[in-house]
Amino acid sequence: MAGNGNGLSLRVLVVDDHDVVHWGFRLLLDRQPWVEHCAAARDPEEALAAAERLQPHVALVDLFLGAESGAELTKELKARSPRTRVLLISGAGRVSRGVATAAGASGFVSKDWGAPDVVKAVRMVALGMEVFGPQREAPTPMLSGREREVLTEIASGATNREIAERLYLSPHTVKEHTSSIYRKLGVRNRAEAVRSAQRIGLIG
Repeated sequence: MAGNGNGLSLRVLVVDDHDVVHWGFRLLLDRQPWVEHCAAARDPEEALAAAERLQPHVALVDLFLGAESGAELTKELKARSPRTRVLLISGAGRVSRGVATAAGASGFVSKDWGAPDVVKAVRMVALGMEVFGPQREAPTPMLSGREREVLTEIASGATNREIAERLYLSPHTVKEHTSSIYRKLGVRNRAEAVRSAQRIGLIG
């Protein structure tokens, strides 16, 4: 990875299904003198092809790629490009060190972090270190007791109507609780809500 005076000349791959995230991360990283090339992919297929072609030193992989799991993609990506070190990225909650390292990742970056923290994380991971927080833990979203009950039912696969019957609520109230859960967890649908809640320990 020798190159410029900083001792690094990195190829970086950003894997995320949102154009704004692509633009932001690439703009940020392309400005760094130690980044030789920053490529982007929007889905697992593009990511694996890019990893084989570029053999990036660092890959930033979104934890939620539509219906796909960033942790699962990390395992495949590492199989295709063993020397690539992966940073999982997410705007919804956190991922534990155990989950990340089991998938083969070297750290976690939140989309809420400031630019200096993200840049530092990429450099540290490229140099063989692990990164699991700037210096502070992101707060766990506070759900009400009823919201936790609804979330548990969602995780069991129950429909809104079934949840209403089991918890003696109206379907409209269940819908309101579900919307509130999505908002607090920063997710878009049931599958993301369950995955996010599991990763931050809200449900088993």
